[in-house]
Amino acid sequence: MNTQVIYNEDLHLEHKQWNMELNFWRDELKTFKNRLEELVQKWTEVEVLASLDHFQNQFLIHRTKIMEMKERIEMHELNMSRHYEANENVMDRFELKNHIALRERMETERQMYHELKKEFYAFLTKLM
Repeated sequence: MNTQVIYNEDLHLEHKQWNMELNFWRDELKTFKNRLEELVQKWTEVEVLASLDHFQNQFLIHRTKIMEMKERIEMHELNMSRHYEANENVMDRFELKNHIALRERMETERQMYHELKKEFYAFLTKLM
């Protein structure tokens, strides 16, 4: 049976990439929030205000998910650093499963966030 060795450095690189992406999303959500605040001042139609409220709620949900993902990544990094300090540069199966689960959550969040952005931009286009 062939066993593939997964090194902590490889997983660390993926964590760094995820953190950069999450930071970008967090900053982007701030911009979207500012845009919502501008629109609330301009529009009084009930349907538009309801949509603005919907997007505000969705942005808050995604911001919470971003913070949760960052915390999970940080916890995984801490675990990896403990392995490294113990001269264990190879990930054990349990931690590898955790990493794969993180990867899947990140991919899901990426898709959901992308769909939300598309929906928001379509809404903005409709208002113009």
